[in-house]
Amino acid sequence: MLCQTLAKLFEVRKNTLVIPNMQAKSYNRFVERFFFVAGSVSAFVAVGLGAFAAHGLKGRLSSEMVNVFETGVRYQMYHAVALLLVGWAASRWPGAGIVAAGWLFLAGTLIFSGTLYLLSVTGLRWLGAITPIGGVAFLLGWVFLAWGAWKYPGSM
Repeated sequence: MLCQTLAKLFEVRKNTLVIPNMQAKSYNRFVERFFFVAGSVSAFVAVGLGAFAAHGLKGRLSSEMVNVFETGVRYQMYHAVALLLVGWAASRWPGAGIVAAGWLFLAGTLIFSGTLYLLSVTGLRWLGAITPIGGVAFLLGWVFLAWGAWKYPGSM
C-alpha cells in the first residue's frame, strides 16, 4: 500500500527520481536545497545537543552514558556535513543515487543518533540493538553517494 502510494507520487526517469508535473530543473533545485537545509538544521541541532551534553548532562548521567550521548552528537555532526555534501553533489551529479544517499543519511541520523540519545537519557539498553540499523544506513549512504557520482553520465 505504501509502495503504491509512493509510486503514484514519484517516478524514475533516466535514473532520476521525478515528481510528476515538476520540471527536472526545479526538482533538482528542490533536492539541492532540501538536503542542504536538512544538513544545516541537523548541524544546528548537533551543536545544541553537544552543548547540552557538556553542560546539562554531566553530573546527572554516568560518564559512560554521557559518552554514549556524545557519540550520537559526533555522528550526527559528521552526517550533517554529509547532507551538505549531498546538497552540493545533487547540483553536480543529479540522480537517484545522490538522492538515496541523502535519505539514508537522514534515516541513519534519526535511528543511530536518536537511539543513542534515548539510550543515554532513559537507560533502556534494548535501544542499543536498534542503533546498528542506523549505522548500516550511514554506510549505505556513503556507498550511494559514491555510486551516484561515479555513474553520472559524462562523469568519466
